[in-house]
Amino acid sequence: MLLIRGSAGGTGLTGTLYEPGDSPPSFKGAPDGGAPYVWVCDAFYEVESGGQTQTIGGRELNVAFESPMPQEFADRDSAIEAAKEHVRTQFARLGVPEAAVDVTVMQAEEAQ
Repeated sequence: MLLIRGSAGGTGLTGTLYEPGDSPPSFKGAPDGGAPYVWVCDAFYEVESGGQTQTIGGRELNVAFESPMPQEFADRDSAIEAAKEHVRTQFARLGVPEAAVDVTVMQAEEAQ
């Protein structure tokens, strides 16, 4: 299991990439296990009101979260690249330039 984490503006977002042999999550809409790699991460966007208040890069904004939509991949490299892009895109949706997002990939055991 890999954790892909993006950090920018004083906050972070971490998603999980399940690899062969890992037990991917089981919830409504979760993948059926047909692919060896499964990426799961929150998605969010800025809203004018409601949501959760977050401070990112010194700017206070309201953020609404979407239900995670697992994505399946046939190979590790494409899964990691898609995960990195997903994390950068979430920050971009909040006005943070993709180039400002520091993305790290680590084994789940390393994060503990």
